[in-house]
Amino acid sequence: MTQSSTEHLSPFKKGIVGIQFLFVAFGATVLVPLLVGLDPSTALFTAGIGTLLFHLVTKGMVPIFLGSSFAFIAPIVKATELYGLSGALCGLVGVAIVYFFMSALVKWQGIKVINKLFPPIVIGPVIMLIGLSLASSGVDMAKSNWTIAIVSLVTAILVTMLGKGLLKLIPIFAGIVAGYVVAYFMGLIDFTLVREASWLGFPKFVTPTFSWQAILFMIPVAIAPVIEHIGDIYVVNTVTGKNFIENPGLHRTLLGDGIACAVAGLLGGPPVTTYSEVTGAMSLTKITSPTVIRVAAVTGIIFSVIGKISALLKTIPQAVLGGIMLLLFGTIAAAGIANLINNCVNMSNTRNIVISSLILTTGIGGAALNIGSFSLTGIGLSALIGVILNLILPHEKERANK
Repeated sequence: MTQSSTEHLSPFKKGIVGIQFLFVAFGATVLVPLLVGLDPSTALFTAGIGTLLFHLVTKGMVPIFLGSSFAFIAPIVKATELYGLSGALCGLVGVAIVYFFMSALVKWQGIKVINKLFPPIVIGPVIMLIGLSLASSGVDMAKSNWTIAIVSLVTAILVTMLGKGLLKLIPIFAGIVAGYVVAYFMGLIDFTLVREASWLGFPKFVTPTFSWQAILFMIPVAIAPVIEHIGDIYVVNTVTGKNFIENPGLHRTLLGDGIACAVAGLLGGPPVTTYSEVTGAMSLTKITSPTVIRVAAVTGIIFSVIGKISALLKTIPQAVLGGIMLLLFGTIAAAGIANLINNCVNMSNTRNIVISSLILTTGIGGAALNIGSFSLTGIGLSALIGVILNLILPHEKERANK
């Protein structure tokens, strides 16, 4: 099913699919604030608002959901120790500054600067790394109870392969429901949170306290999610068969993500980033309509102010989501392979082997660069290594002529 065909889904079907996409993003979106001492409902609210702002800036063309970024867990914890929680939230403005700078650079220099820094031999392995680096998280969630994880996974696969009509559109939702039902009969669901929650539970907004030190502290941290953002846009290009780098333009997607990060910090939520989980869900369901993503965003905002629903979503066992993630993260890695194939990258070329190998090994192996309070790890560091190698390694023809 192509994007053009999904645009003709009925409002009811778009609503169901949109809610499904929110479920995919829900676990990670509320986990980040829980780990850094922020309100999960606020994170859900700012994710919804941030996604809508992103779609406004990108002319409603790019099917991307913005959720809480894992890259900022450690920095927020450290910044909270140094400058207090309100100071750390102010520091998130520094994240937005980096996005704005990169957006202006792309607008000024055009797509050529991105093509030079991020050719297919860099982007393909980075996309693969996005999926592979998340694989351990999926396994960690699934292994808390393999029985219900496998039920969720198998149900999603069967619905994807054999489902008809509306069911065909919601394999992830079907997998979550199946896993949840099994977990209920195994006595693993605790409804205490639901009973105690009020029907209306507005997010707890926190007012940031201005701190230049916190802003400067956060600026280097933003390098990793900016690079990941570029990789995710290429993933979405592959999944949809469109080129959002050119239209509406990478400068718009970077600007939209930056504005969403700034708003999140000002309202007391964690920084947001492009969500690979939802992109994986689009690849699996073949539903790439931006309208459906906006439905997910609005649903997130609604859920953030309805206490009973937020509490009910929190009762979903990690293993249920873990089973689904095993499938979704694999589809991201597969999109990276597809990117290499579609761009006819010669993987028998020694130069290409060196670049792709080092991107994958440093990323999967957990290499880290620490200089004082500055730290660069994971996808950000691996992508930077790929960029540098691509710029300095001679092409084989050039080397042969020397």
